[in-house]
Formats: sequence, structure tokens, C-alpha cells
Amino acid sequence: MVSIVEKLITPSWYRGQATSLVSNAAAYYRPLARAGSITPLWHGMMAVGTIMYISTQFAHKQTAVQGHRQIEKKALAEYYEKHGMPHAH
Repeated sequence: MVSIVEKLITPSWYRGQATSLVSNAAAYYRPLARAGSITPLWHGMMAVGTIMYISTQFAHKQTAVQGHRQIEKKALAEYYEKHGMPHAH
């Protein structure tokens, strides 16, 4: 258990993982790109699309959803104040 925690807090572990990822990706995609394969382009497009979707969700849409929820909560409170709570017999 200690070794896992040590790995997670040590910057050199992250550096090693990033280096390994880059070298493995280069070893996989370089021959494909030199052969003229479309696979690296498609994978790049999928990665960019996924990153853009996730960043849009976090940056804009979650705040918009929270704003709509606040408006709905306020509207329901006004409605219940005027008409009474449902199932309050």
C-alpha cells in the first residue's frame, strides 16, 4: 500500500509514465503514418473531439444546467406557495 501512495505523490513516476506513453504512441503511429494510413488521423480526430466535448461540458453546459435548475426550483417554490404542496392532505 505504501508503494502505491509513494508512486502517486512522486513527480518522477508521472514523468516516467508520460515518457512511456509518448514512446509507445510514437512506436505505434510512426509506421502507420509513413505507410500513408488514415488511422492516425482518425485517432487524432477522435481524441480532439472527445477533449472538446469534455471541456465544453465542464466549462459551459454544467453552469447552464445549474442555472436552469435554480430557475425551476424558484418556479416550483412560487407554484407551491400559490397552490399548496401536492399530497399534503
